[in-house]
Amino acid sequence: MANVMGLVALACGIIIGLGAIGACIGVAWMGGKYLEASARQPELMNALQIKMFVLAGLIDAAYLIGVGMALLFAFVNPFAVVG
Repeated sequence: MANVMGLVALACGIIIGLGAIGACIGVAWMGGKYLEASARQPELMNALQIKMFVLAGLIDAAYLIGVGMALLFAFVNPFAVVG
């Protein structure tokens, strides 16, 4: 049982770590593209900024869903016998 719990902890760390790396890379890449687009067409800066913040929120929401799943795996024991 201790081996399984150790592997679950390792899996949770991998889920959270890879999710954080992916979210950071996604937001950074999107921010760079926003700066490129606003430099090319400054008149679209406000519309692009709104869309960029919505997408940044969605990227972070996907990461937080992964964190929630990792916490579910960490704190719920699927091997517990009920009754």
